[in-house]
Amino acid sequence: MTIQKTRPALASLLLVTLAVMLGGYFTFAAVQGDYGVFRQVELAVEKRELTETRDRLRVELAEMENLTRRLSDEYLDLDLLDEQARDILGYVRSDEIVIR
Repeated sequence: MTIQKTRPALASLLLVTLAVMLGGYFTFAAVQGDYGVFRQVELAVEKRELTETRDRLRVELAEMENLTRRLSDEYLDLDLLDEQARDILGYVRSDEIVIR
């Protein structure tokens, strides 16, 4: 009569289960983790959005610097000054007709 041992089968089953669980954990971490594939895609999109915002703000800053320079003491643009006074202060000449 032969005696069957069930322990080695149980130990190998636990070892395989542990290996599968570790493999699943590392796969999940590689895809969903802080440095995973999805996070890298999110960072690339965020970088593109921030770059577009930076470029838009640079253009806006250049426009503001141009207007500021045109209204400075060294270089006074009378047309721009007249436009700003009319727009902000509501100045109207006596020979003009305003339609609102």
